[in-house]
Amino acid sequence: MSAPQSLRSCPQGAPAGLGRPGAGPSRRWLLLAAAATLAGCGFELRRAPELRFRTIALAGFAPKSPLAAELRTQITASPSTLVVESPLQAQVVLESLADGREKSVVASTAFGEVRELQLRSRFSFRLRTAQGRELIPATEIMLSRDMSYRESAALAKELEEESLYRAMQNDIAAQVMRRLASVPAP
Repeated sequence: MSAPQSLRSCPQGAPAGLGRPGAGPSRRWLLLAAAATLAGCGFELRRAPELRFRTIALAGFAPKSPLAAELRTQITASPSTLVVESPLQAQVVLESLADGREKSVVASTAFGEVRELQLRSRFSFRLRTAQGRELIPATEIMLSRDMSYRESAALAKELEEESLYRAMQNDIAAQVMRRLASVPAP
């Protein structure tokens, strides 16, 4: 009588399902149990919030604004809303009042060498209907991050700075999306 397939393919002395890629049934059962546990606890991937309007226009953003691009991406991910180019075609208009980045020195040595920077990202906006009725009054979102700095690692710190700004931009876009989702249908 021959051994079952899972035992025949195991290395000498290794129990079935261990010591090789794509391990046997015991690993599959473990993965299934983990998936069932996550599904049972209410775990769910984050998805775009449901917006209560069909069309939206983005106005007042600088050309090629990274924040406008991120907002467009997140709004497009919403199944019920379409981004249109003209405010006249839109049911609502997200108007950018200010979108800026700031950097300031927080700490320096006695010799004037910078040791810590604070990065700030600021976005002011309002939401109105195409006819001009205000749905969200002028609102400002400001985020800041502290970053250590060394002149000897200037290139790496420049990449870190850009990464922090990008993370703040994504966070601002997510906050704007949550506020848009709270707006009742116009």
